[in-house]
Amino acid sequence: MHPVRLALIGAGDRGNAYSRWALAHPDRARVVAVAEPQDERRERFAVDHGIAAAAQYPSWEQLLADPALDVDAVLIATQDSGHAAPAIAAARRGLHIMLEKPLAPTPEECVRVVDAVAEAGVMLAVCHVLRYAPYTRLVKSLLDGGAIGDVVSVQHHEPVGFWHQAHSFVRGNWRREDLSSFMLLAKSCHDIDWLQHVVGRDITRVSSFGGLRHFRPEHRPDGAADRCLDCAVEPGCPYSAPRLYRDRLARGHHGWPLSVVTPVFTEEALTAALREGPYGRCVYACDNDVVDHQVVAMEFAGGVSAVFTMNAFNTGGHRRTRIFGTRGELVCEGTAITVHDFVTGTATRHDPATAGGADAAGGHGGGDAGLMDAFTAAVATGERDRILSGPAATLNSHLATFAAEQARHEGAVITVQRPGTTLAPTPSFGG
Repeated sequence: MHPVRLALIGAGDRGNAYSRWALAHPDRARVVAVAEPQDERRERFAVDHGIAAAAQYPSWEQLLADPALDVDAVLIATQDSGHAAPAIAAARRGLHIMLEKPLAPTPEECVRVVDAVAEAGVMLAVCHVLRYAPYTRLVKSLLDGGAIGDVVSVQHHEPVGFWHQAHSFVRGNWRREDLSSFMLLAKSCHDIDWLQHVVGRDITRVSSFGGLRHFRPEHRPDGAADRCLDCAVEPGCPYSAPRLYRDRLARGHHGWPLSVVTPVFTEEALTAALREGPYGRCVYACDNDVVDHQVVAMEFAGGVSAVFTMNAFNTGGHRRTRIFGTRGELVCEGTAITVHDFVTGTATRHDPATAGGADAAGGHGGGDAGLMDAFTAAVATGERDRILSGPAATLNSHLATFAAEQARHEGAVITVQRPGTTLAPTPSFGG
């Protein structure tokens, strides 16, 4: 069996993260073509993977239109707004697809991607990497094995982290809905999808509250400048860009998030980036509009309930979850899982074989590698069930995410449904 031949569309941080797995497993997969509009990124990626000049393209349109392209699948890691078009085109060409989340920034585009994949008969794996982490697999195994009886309710918290919010969602690429998507889709569709996966039921109704509380011009300290390098109050600011990025440079941590700020890891290059680029701006003087805190209440088929909380005002780290069942409780702290048994009165700790940290820089606790392993195995063998984040499950969790944002704006309880359909009101199974 020859290695799976892959084409990468989008050689940014996430595209490189997935592709490094192929470099480490050349017997399983090889990236043999790349489409990337930035010359420097494209050329650097091509050198790393030994890609011939004829297989380097400045656009995905040119890559997918080339009749000489000889690949089994594409990895699509463009910005959020650029997911649907290449995914639909790849499906029509008969290529299997691994697509960075979200599917697309609108419900209608999500449906078009899923329908295109179904019509073409190709496989789709959405990069809901949390499903593939050893930690999640252990949680799912314990629940499916009846460790706490029937699941009744869930509490789940994503601690975004004060510095991550400032980097990605105030100064960075995901700061504005019109440039990417709303916060719940850009960041926390992982969590909505994770909850759907571990509960094992579709989400039927949602409500939500939240907003942009802190990163606003009216909270700007007296004397603050537009850029951190010019700011008299910067030393005492929690969101100081020089402190965040220079600390990583000094420690030799050249991956994300530093790699997003500058491709050259010197003090001079970093200072120039903070002086001229978006990541040196004052967090109270940016053009951001996505929320910095949000709560989502959801009901699943059969009446299971869950509450999800996302906020920026914490130190970050692993997600934290409590799952309540009819015979016990599962306490999930990100690196360890404890089962409290109501019958025996015991508490049993389980330690999954996690790999790396909880965030993108750490490979999402082994989720990035797990996804690449599963996707390439599915393509090589034709065994679709190796993919845990296929089109049907992903569409439901995405539509629930869109419904939650609608609920936040409207102050309503929203039924999760495919666009263009009319459903009868979902009955409440609560007491």
